[in-house]
This record gives sequence, structure tokens and C-alpha cells, in this order.
Amino acid sequence: MPRRAVAEGELRVRRTTLARIRAQHVAKGDPVAAGELAGLLAMKRTAELIPHCHLVPLTASRVEITVGRDRVGVLAEAETLGRTGVEMEALVGASIALLTVWDMVKYLEKDGRGLYPETALGPVRVRIKEKGALRGR
Repeated sequence: MPRRAVAEGELRVRRTTLARIRAQHVAKGDPVAAGELAGLLAMKRTAELIPHCHLVPLTASRVEITVGRDRVGVLAEAETLGRTGVEMEALVGASIALLTVWDMVKYLEKDGRGLYPETALGPVRVRIKEKGALRGR
């Protein structure tokens, strides 16, 4: 039976960091492209990361990162024809995508003590969960 889940999340960073992401002036490369790829790869490894998750064969997946005025947003979508839902895959994809962005821009976010007082991950949540005919596409 077809199943689909979409997770969404956000990463709050400094406006100066957002400007650097938009201008593609990040030392480690493009955090948007890297985050999207990392999220896709992570979805496929969800069962390795979460002990009670079943290995779910994905029939489709998508991770889309957007750079907003005051945050980096992500949508992660997973589909399967399997017997269990894919919300964990979507949540893992969204989380890892945002963590990848954070990793790539953390040097821009650190304060004098090496902490991240303005950087925050979340919320990350399931926005859509469907079973049966997939209508939300």
C-alpha cells in the first residue's frame, strides 16, 4: 500500500550567515546542495540510526532546502509501497539536512567562547502522513 510522509524543519542562523549562504560565500562550499544530498542519503539509512525502525524500501524521496529572510527551511518527503510508514525517514532526512547546513556555517555562527548563541535547530515535525492513494503530490 502506498505511504507518504513529509517532514519540515528550520535552522535559525544570523542574518549575516544567511547572506553568505545566498551569495555562495561559505568556505566549505554550498550548504544547500550539501544539505539536500545529505538528507537524501540519511533517509536511506534510517533503520541503521533508529533501533526499532524497519528497513523501508523507498520508492521516492525528496529534500528541498530554502534560505529565507530569517532562517533556513527544509521539506523532506519519503514514499514507499511497503507495509510501514515513512515518517521516520522524512524526519531523519529533514534533521540531517539541517545539521549539514549548520556544520558548514558553524564558523560563521560561533561567538568568542566557541558557542552558538543565535543558532537553533527546530522544530522538526511531520507535516503530512498519508496511507493509500497518494493525493498530496
